[in-house]
Amino acid sequence: MDFKTIKIQLGESMAWINLDRPEVRNALNPEMIGELTEAFGWLGSRDDIRVVILKGNGKSFCAGADLNYMKAMAGYSHEQNVADAERLSKLFQTIYFCDKAVVTVVHGACIGGANGIVAASDIVIAETKTKFAFSEVRLGITPATISPFVVRRIGHTAAKELMLTGRLFYAEEAQQLRLVNTVVDEARLVDMERQYIDHFMHASPDAVAECKRLLRLVDGSLDPMDPLFHQTSVIIASQRASKAGQEGMAAFFEKRKPDWEC
Repeated sequence: MDFKTIKIQLGESMAWINLDRPEVRNALNPEMIGELTEAFGWLGSRDDIRVVILKGNGKSFCAGADLNYMKAMAGYSHEQNVADAERLSKLFQTIYFCDKAVVTVVHGACIGGANGIVAASDIVIAETKTKFAFSEVRLGITPATISPFVVRRIGHTAAKELMLTGRLFYAEEAQQLRLVNTVVDEARLVDMERQYIDHFMHASPDAVAECKRLLRLVDGSLDPMDPLFHQTSVIIASQRASKAGQEGMAAFFEKRKPDWEC
């Protein structure tokens, strides 16, 4: 398959997806969102693939939304914003409901929507110095589309603290909060990745898929038809057009403080 914003490498029973916009720290734009969704859907349907490993090329895993994408969103109609948010939510759903084991390896920065990818993954390995932030409230919006996945991964209390403050935190704290599974230094990232791959190579792929379904069932968790996904898309669409959302975006691009900041 021919992609422009990601690269796929196939191995024996496994596949690597690399975010490949290093010049903008792999920031998410509509094309990358669409290509990632397509890639996970394609790999998830292949009988010869057992593990999907997601990484980012360059200095960071993913810096959140692309600046030009954010500028365009500010001018979207409500209907366009809902459709755009639903496409992003669909990416997280495709990762979350993938029957294959999904291992995500993060480094550098993991900001905003990138945390939806992390929260939807099965296993997350983080380099020690990785920076995380749910920074949406500082732009006058909320992390609506990622919230169903984040809350299920780290719990209501941790999600509330991180989402309400929008503060920066690092890999060690992310591990304590269960956003990531393992934290290692840069020299050990590949070894840790290989260890997890080896674990999954010893497991029945059918059993892994069934175990993922079992865990969602026991957890009382999401199903693909859950109306929550549409509801969160409507919420973020309304917030982007709100007074706070418009002011937050304008302040960000004008490199000034928003009118609510003391």
